[in-house]
Amino acid sequence: MSAATAKDAVPPKDAAPAKDTAPARHAAPDRVDFGRTVWAWRRAGLALRVERRTVLVCAALAVTVAALGVLTLGTGSIRLTPAQVLSALFDPDADPRDRLVVVTWRLPRLLFAVLCGAALAISGALFQSLTRNPLGSPDVIGFASGSYAGASVVMLVLGTADYLAVASGSLIGGALTALLVYLLAYRKGLAPFRLIIVGIAVGAFLSSLTSMLLLSVNPQQAMLAATWGAGSLSGLGFEQLRPTAAVFVVLLICSAAVARPLVHLELGDDAAVALGVRAQRARLAATLTGVALTALVTAAVGPISFIALAAPQIAQRLTRGSTTVRIGPAALTGAAVLTGADFIAQRVDLPVGVVTVCVGGAYLAWLLARRYAGRRG
Repeated sequence: MSAATAKDAVPPKDAAPAKDTAPARHAAPDRVDFGRTVWAWRRAGLALRVERRTVLVCAALAVTVAALGVLTLGTGSIRLTPAQVLSALFDPDADPRDRLVVVTWRLPRLLFAVLCGAALAISGALFQSLTRNPLGSPDVIGFASGSYAGASVVMLVLGTADYLAVASGSLIGGALTALLVYLLAYRKGLAPFRLIIVGIAVGAFLSSLTSMLLLSVNPQQAMLAATWGAGSLSGLGFEQLRPTAAVFVVLLICSAAVARPLVHLELGDDAAVALGVRAQRARLAATLTGVALTALVTAAVGPISFIALAAPQIAQRLTRGSTTVRIGPAALTGAAVLTGADFIAQRVDLPVGVVTVCVGGAYLAWLLARRYAGRRG
């Protein structure tokens, strides 16, 4: 360095100290992000780690479902206070009239709303993870249409409205639809986008087939099938609830078993295979479980739209999770949404499926507009 250059580089003694002109991006952060807060539980050789936010969200959703349940059980043609509802539920010496209204008449419908909402939400979470698309719910890609078509064949062609017969038809219809979509979409593997497109096409065909059946029978049969097809929770009792709940428990265990492989598959097939996941087998198991959950609900109460579409997305935003395959939050969100929709349906005297279509249609329009705006941005 020359003398002149060194002189220029040394600031004069009376000069003001130079200001820090370094860019803000080089400044140290005020807070250090240590990630999510996790609660750990270890006892008797067992360990459990859960995120604090997920636990709090699940607790809030459970309280919401309980509050909606008390409100639903206490309102109607016979009004009861929350204290009377709780007494009828948990006190064997409560007023027999209150127990008759709450336990015998209204409780089965509430439990069906909770169970069906949870089943649809879990099914939607599985399919949205499987297709890696928020639109990949069973009612959009045609599996619900398959269950509806199978139940319609039982009611309109075989001429029986027996609960077990309709349930069997719904399960068989959903399973055959899943098999057909799987075979048509399989090309050296199961691409998520191809599964959605094929599912939409098959669903449209089955909806047309169901409409043709409705037009080919007498008005009484068509009215019966159309009323059931609107999705209603009325007229259900404990005799229908017990087998539905038993099947739901089995499918819930299956859902928990396929959840972890699906999370790995969201990283890509290569990464999942490197972690020991058998990709095609995991996809097939998730598809069968999701279809069975949808068919279970369709067999019990008819097709109910948009719960499977909206509930997993709402749960993911509430928990700020990176995946929709979170069985607990999704199930509780679905139960809360369907219980709230049924409360509205009882007040306006409409099938709950009509209410979910109205609310879900607005949600689908918002979701599509948001994705379109995101692509333009």
